[in-house]
Amino acid sequence: MRRKGYAPGVAALLAALVTGCTGGSTDGGTTTESKAGETAGPVAAPGKYRTLYEPCGAVERSMLRDLLPGAAELPEEQQEKIFRGTAAVTYDTDRRVGCSWKADSPDASHNLRIDVERVVSYAQDVSDDQRALEVYTRKQDAAQLPAPAAGGTGAPVTGSPGAGSEPPSGSPSGTASGSPTAPEGLEPRVLDGLGDAAFLDDVLTRAGSTAQHRTVSVVFRTSNVIVTVDYGEQPARVTEIPDSKELQEKAQGLARKLAERFND
Repeated sequence: MRRKGYAPGVAALLAALVTGCTGGSTDGGTTTESKAGETAGPVAAPGKYRTLYEPCGAVERSMLRDLLPGAAELPEEQQEKIFRGTAAVTYDTDRRVGCSWKADSPDASHNLRIDVERVVSYAQDVSDDQRALEVYTRKQDAAQLPAPAAGGTGAPVTGSPGAGSEPPSGSPSGTASGSPTAPEGLEPRVLDGLGDAAFLDDVLTRAGSTAQHRTVSVVFRTSNVIVTVDYGEQPARVTEIPDSKELQEKAQGLARKLAERFND
Protein backbone atom coordinates (compact mmCIF):
# COMPACT_ATOMS: atom_id res chain seq x y z
CA MET A 1 0.00 0.00 0.00
CA ARG A 2 1.36 3.44 -0.98
CA ARG A 3 1.27 6.28 1.50
CA LYS A 4 -0.77 9.39 0.59
CA GLY A 5 0.56 12.93 0.65
CA TYR A 6 -1.14 15.49 2.90
CA ALA A 7 -1.76 19.21 2.72
CA PRO A 8 0.72 21.22 4.88
CA GLY A 9 -1.87 22.05 7.55
CA VAL A 10 -3.00 18.44 7.92
CA ALA A 11 0.61 17.22 7.91
CA ALA A 12 1.47 19.61 10.76
CA LEU A 13 -1.47 18.34 12.81
CA LEU A 14 -0.50 14.71 12.21
CA ALA A 15 3.11 15.46 13.12
CA ALA A 16 1.97 16.89 16.44
CA LEU A 17 -0.09 13.80 17.16
CA VAL A 18 2.73 11.42 16.23
CA THR A 19 5.16 13.31 18.51
CA GLY A 20 3.08 12.33 21.51
CA CYS A 21 3.03 8.62 20.64
CA THR A 22 5.63 5.95 21.18
CA GLY A 23 7.48 4.40 18.25
CA GLY A 24 6.45 0.80 19.01
CA SER A 25 3.20 -1.06 19.42
CA THR A 26 2.12 -2.54 22.72
CA ASP A 27 -0.08 -5.29 21.34
CA GLY A 28 2.35 -6.78 18.80
CA GLY A 29 0.53 -5.16 15.90
CA THR A 30 1.87 -2.86 13.24
CA THR A 31 3.18 0.63 13.81
CA THR A 32 3.23 3.70 11.61
CA GLU A 33 6.54 5.36 10.76
CA SER A 34 6.53 8.39 8.52
CA LYS A 35 9.58 9.07 6.40
CA ALA A 36 11.46 12.27 7.24
CA GLY A 37 10.38 15.29 5.24
CA GLU A 38 7.31 13.54 3.86
CA THR A 39 5.37 15.85 1.55
CA ALA A 40 2.90 15.55 -1.29
CA GLY A 41 4.16 13.34 -4.10
CA PRO A 42 5.26 9.75 -4.60
CA VAL A 43 6.51 7.97 -1.47
CA ALA A 44 8.52 4.72 -1.49
CA ALA A 45 6.68 1.72 -0.10
CA PRO A 46 7.19 0.87 3.60
CA GLY A 47 8.87 -2.39 4.57
CA LYS A 48 6.96 -5.64 4.86
CA TYR A 49 7.80 -6.13 8.53
CA ARG A 50 6.70 -3.63 11.16
CA THR A 51 7.63 -5.45 14.38
CA LEU A 52 10.15 -8.09 15.51
CA TYR A 53 9.77 -11.33 17.43
CA GLU A 54 11.36 -11.93 20.82
CA PRO A 55 14.67 -13.68 19.99
CA CYS A 56 15.40 -15.42 23.31
CA GLY A 57 12.24 -17.46 22.82
CA ALA A 58 12.75 -17.97 19.10
CA VAL A 59 15.04 -21.01 19.36
CA GLU A 60 13.49 -24.35 20.26
CA ARG A 61 14.84 -26.01 23.41
CA SER A 62 15.85 -29.14 21.48
CA MET A 63 17.94 -27.02 19.11
CA LEU A 64 19.59 -25.16 22.00
CA ARG A 65 20.58 -28.50 23.56
CA ASP A 66 22.27 -29.44 20.29
CA LEU A 67 23.99 -26.06 19.90
CA LEU A 68 25.08 -25.89 23.56
CA PRO A 69 25.99 -29.49 24.46
CA GLY A 70 27.70 -28.53 27.71
CA ALA A 71 24.40 -27.37 29.21
CA ALA A 72 22.95 -30.88 29.25
CA GLU A 73 25.56 -31.93 31.83
CA LEU A 74 24.54 -29.25 34.33
CA PRO A 75 21.88 -29.35 37.08
CA GLU A 76 18.40 -28.50 35.83
CA GLU A 77 18.37 -25.05 37.44
CA GLN A 78 21.59 -24.06 35.67
CA GLN A 79 20.30 -25.51 32.40
CA GLU A 80 17.20 -23.33 32.61
CA LYS A 81 19.32 -20.23 33.19
CA ILE A 82 21.49 -20.98 30.15
CA PHE A 83 18.58 -21.85 27.87
CA ARG A 84 16.72 -18.64 28.77
CA GLY A 85 19.54 -16.67 27.17
CA THR A 86 20.50 -13.05 27.77
CA ALA A 87 18.54 -10.41 25.90
CA ALA A 88 20.55 -7.68 24.17
CA VAL A 89 20.06 -4.16 25.48
CA THR A 90 18.39 -2.08 22.76
CA TYR A 91 16.60 1.26 22.73
CA ASP A 92 13.71 0.18 20.49
CA THR A 93 12.63 -3.45 20.37
CA ASP A 94 10.56 -2.76 17.25
CA ARG A 95 13.79 -1.82 15.47
CA ARG A 96 16.45 -4.15 16.92
CA VAL A 97 16.53 -7.17 19.22
CA GLY A 98 19.10 -9.79 20.13
CA CYS A 99 19.90 -12.67 22.46
CA SER A 100 23.01 -14.63 23.45
CA TRP A 101 23.73 -17.97 25.08
CA LYS A 102 26.91 -19.61 26.40
CA ALA A 103 27.67 -23.06 27.81
CA ASP A 104 30.92 -24.62 29.02
CA SER A 105 31.79 -28.30 29.19
CA PRO A 106 34.96 -30.27 29.93
CA ASP A 107 35.55 -30.64 26.18
CA ALA A 108 34.67 -27.20 24.80
CA SER A 109 32.86 -23.91 25.26
CA HIS A 110 30.08 -22.89 22.90
CA ASN A 111 28.52 -19.49 22.40
CA LEU A 112 25.54 -18.41 20.32
CA ARG A 113 24.30 -14.92 19.45
CA ILE A 114 21.31 -13.74 17.40
CA ASP A 115 20.89 -10.18 16.19
CA VAL A 116 17.71 -9.06 14.38
CA GLU A 117 17.52 -5.58 12.85
CA ARG A 118 14.49 -4.01 11.17
CA VAL A 119 15.69 -1.34 8.79
CA VAL A 120 13.61 1.79 8.26
CA SER A 121 14.32 4.40 5.61
CA TYR A 122 13.40 7.98 6.43
CA ALA A 123 14.07 9.17 2.89
CA GLN A 124 10.82 9.69 0.99
CA ASP A 125 12.13 8.24 -2.25
CA VAL A 126 14.00 5.26 -0.74
CA SER A 127 12.01 2.24 0.41
CA ASP A 128 12.76 0.31 3.59
CA ASP A 129 13.73 -2.69 1.45
CA GLN A 130 16.22 -0.58 -0.53
CA ARG A 131 17.80 0.74 2.65
CA ALA A 132 17.97 -2.79 4.10
CA LEU A 133 19.73 -3.96 0.95
CA GLU A 134 22.32 -1.21 1.39
CA VAL A 135 22.93 -2.22 5.02
CA TYR A 136 23.15 -5.90 4.10
CA THR A 137 25.56 -5.19 1.24
CA ARG A 138 27.91 -3.31 3.58
CA LYS A 139 27.95 -6.31 5.90
CA GLN A 140 28.72 -8.67 3.02
CA ASP A 141 31.44 -6.37 1.73
CA ALA A 142 33.00 -6.20 5.19
CA ALA A 143 33.21 -10.00 5.30
CA GLN A 144 35.44 -9.84 2.18
CA LEU A 145 34.17 -13.11 0.78
CA PRO A 146 36.50 -14.77 -1.72
CA ALA A 147 35.39 -14.64 -5.33
CA PRO A 148 33.59 -17.83 -6.50
CA ALA A 149 35.83 -20.33 -8.26
CA ALA A 150 35.47 -20.70 -12.01
CA GLY A 151 32.34 -22.69 -12.73
CA GLY A 152 31.25 -22.39 -9.09
CA THR A 153 27.72 -21.73 -7.97
CA GLY A 154 26.30 -18.98 -5.85
CA ALA A 155 25.34 -15.39 -6.45
CA PRO A 156 28.13 -12.88 -7.08
CA VAL A 157 29.24 -10.60 -4.28
CA THR A 158 27.71 -7.16 -4.73
CA GLY A 159 29.46 -3.88 -4.13
CA SER A 160 33.19 -3.29 -3.78
CA PRO A 161 34.62 -5.60 -1.09
CA GLY A 162 36.19 -3.65 1.72
CA ALA A 163 35.75 -0.27 0.04
CA GLY A 164 34.78 2.33 2.61
CA SER A 165 32.97 -0.21 4.79
CA GLU A 166 33.37 -1.24 8.41
CA PRO A 167 32.92 -4.72 9.89
CA PRO A 168 29.42 -5.10 11.34
CA SER A 169 29.17 -4.87 15.12
CA GLY A 170 29.87 -8.20 16.79
CA SER A 171 31.24 -9.81 13.63
CA PRO A 172 34.69 -11.47 13.73
CA SER A 173 35.32 -10.54 10.12
CA GLY A 174 38.00 -7.99 9.43
CA THR A 175 39.60 -8.19 12.88
CA ALA A 176 43.37 -8.19 13.14
CA SER A 177 43.45 -11.49 15.05
CA GLY A 178 41.02 -13.31 12.79
CA SER A 179 41.51 -14.98 9.45
CA PRO A 180 39.22 -17.20 7.35
CA THR A 181 40.75 -20.67 7.65
CA ALA A 182 37.89 -22.97 6.72
CA PRO A 183 38.80 -26.14 4.78
CA GLU A 184 38.43 -26.24 1.00
CA GLY A 185 34.78 -26.30 0.02
CA LEU A 186 33.73 -24.66 3.29
CA GLU A 187 35.17 -21.21 2.66
CA PRO A 188 33.14 -18.07 3.45
CA ARG A 189 30.56 -17.76 0.69
CA VAL A 190 27.19 -16.54 -0.55
CA LEU A 191 24.33 -18.87 0.39
CA ASP A 192 21.37 -19.79 -1.80
CA GLY A 193 17.78 -20.31 -0.70
CA LEU A 194 17.95 -18.35 2.55
CA GLY A 195 15.84 -15.19 2.67
CA ASP A 196 16.29 -12.67 -0.13
CA ALA A 197 20.08 -12.82 0.20
CA ALA A 198 22.52 -14.52 2.57
CA PHE A 199 26.19 -15.21 3.19
CA LEU A 200 28.33 -17.27 5.56
CA ASP A 201 31.61 -16.23 7.19
CA ASP A 202 34.02 -18.57 9.03
CA VAL A 203 36.83 -17.12 11.12
CA LEU A 204 39.41 -18.80 13.36
CA THR A 205 40.93 -16.67 16.13
CA ARG A 206 43.23 -17.24 19.05
CA ALA A 207 41.87 -16.59 22.52
CA GLY A 208 44.76 -15.71 24.80
CA SER A 209 48.09 -17.28 23.87
CA THR A 210 47.16 -20.68 22.46
CA ALA A 211 43.47 -21.63 22.55
CA GLN A 212 41.71 -21.40 19.18
CA HIS A 213 38.17 -20.14 18.77
CA ARG A 214 36.12 -20.53 15.59
CA THR A 215 33.07 -18.38 14.89
CA VAL A 216 30.68 -19.08 12.03
CA SER A 217 28.41 -16.18 11.09
CA VAL A 218 25.33 -16.54 8.90
CA VAL A 219 23.73 -13.26 7.80
CA PHE A 220 20.52 -13.09 5.80
CA ARG A 221 18.07 -10.42 4.67
CA THR A 222 14.35 -10.90 4.23
CA SER A 223 12.61 -7.75 2.98
CA ASN A 224 13.55 -4.98 5.44
CA VAL A 225 14.89 -7.26 8.21
CA ILE A 226 18.51 -8.43 8.58
CA VAL A 227 19.32 -11.39 10.83
CA THR A 228 22.80 -12.39 12.04
CA VAL A 229 23.58 -15.73 13.67
CA ASP A 230 27.03 -16.07 15.30
CA TYR A 231 27.92 -19.55 16.53
CA GLY A 232 31.31 -20.27 18.09
CA GLU A 233 33.30 -23.03 19.71
CA GLN A 234 36.55 -23.12 21.69
CA PRO A 235 37.92 -26.60 22.48
CA ALA A 236 39.45 -27.23 25.90
CA ARG A 237 42.55 -28.82 24.38
CA VAL A 238 44.92 -26.29 22.84
CA THR A 239 45.87 -28.75 20.09
CA GLU A 240 42.31 -29.04 18.77
CA ILE A 241 40.79 -26.86 16.06
CA PRO A 242 37.00 -26.42 16.03
CA ASP A 243 35.32 -28.28 13.16
CA SER A 244 34.12 -25.91 10.43
CA LYS A 245 31.68 -28.38 8.87
CA GLU A 246 29.76 -29.05 12.08
CA LEU A 247 29.59 -25.41 13.13
CA GLN A 248 28.52 -24.28 9.66
CA GLU A 249 25.78 -26.89 9.42
CA LYS A 250 24.36 -25.98 12.83
CA ALA A 251 24.54 -22.22 12.21
CA GLN A 252 22.80 -22.58 8.84
CA GLY A 253 20.16 -24.86 10.35
CA LEU A 254 19.31 -22.25 12.97
CA ALA A 255 19.32 -19.42 10.42
CA ARG A 256 16.82 -21.30 8.24
CA LYS A 257 14.57 -21.92 11.25
CA LEU A 258 14.63 -18.21 12.05
CA ALA A 259 13.87 -17.33 8.42
CA GLU A 260 10.79 -19.56 8.55
CA ARG A 261 9.36 -17.44 11.36
CA PHE A 262 9.02 -14.52 8.95
CA ASN A 263 6.77 -16.66 6.74
CA ASP A 264 4.38 -17.64 9.54
